[in-house]
Amino acid sequence: MADQLSPDEKFHLITRNLQEVLGEDKLKQILQERELKVYWGSATTGKPHVAYFVPMSKIADFLKAGCEVTILFADLHAYLDNMKAPWELLELRVKYYEQVIKAMLESIGVPLEKLKFIKGTDYQLSREYTLDVYRLSSMVTEHDAKKAGAEVVKQVEHPLLSGLLYPGLQALDEEYLKVDAQFGGVDQRKIFTLAEKYLPSLGYAKRVHLMNPMVPGLTGAKMSSSEEVRLQKWCYSRKKLRFLSTIFLTPSAISHFSLCGCRSQKSICWTLKKM
Repeated sequence: MADQLSPDEKFHLITRNLQEVLGEDKLKQILQERELKVYWGSATTGKPHVAYFVPMSKIADFLKAGCEVTILFADLHAYLDNMKAPWELLELRVKYYEQVIKAMLESIGVPLEKLKFIKGTDYQLSREYTLDVYRLSSMVTEHDAKKAGAEVVKQVEHPLLSGLLYPGLQALDEEYLKVDAQFGGVDQRKIFTLAEKYLPSLGYAKRVHLMNPMVPGLTGAKMSSSEEVRLQKWCYSRKKLRFLSTIFLTPSAISHFSLCGCRSQKSICWTLKKM
């Protein structure tokens, strides 16, 4: 399908339903020459929830547009963010996220063989990457680092140094994953602009940034995999899940209820959370 699409049609697929795009002209230029290389990362902090279907649906769009897509399981980031994932659990968390996210993608018909999956610590502990972390640390101010992570890193009264490193590492991921673009929620915007500001200072190219809107959680803030309030669980077969996917929730219903889910071999378990 992608071979039959024009650059303009690919641009439409890549950008539809996004809240914001930084670098539209560069994106159009790349699509005139070749396929886009893009990555989406998820810090393995807790349990993926139903809002993950928002980026999953965009990943499906990227593949339809012929993009080369990498999914990063950001285990080191999960540790740096106030140790939301303890060091001894990093490997297990990655395996859990991989199973859940692959199941979510399969449930909406995304072909996994067209995706590249990678773990952060597979390259983030290398000599070259570590040296770049130090180089970046000598350029980024404490103010810029704290501002960049304000909507992503857990905010505490006495922030740890690790949380200040988090945005810089995410910026470096763009270079070390050899991509043209990074995709994420609009909550990542300040990290994206930090990457655009500082990567050229290291001799690396400025990337395109694609942002989807955020799904609100029970408190009105974004839905977070590291924060949850549970009430009840149900298990649905694939047949019932297909029925559920046709249900339209009104704004008033959405303001009272939220769903989160994970898939086992035979069914998908959903948790209803009420305000």
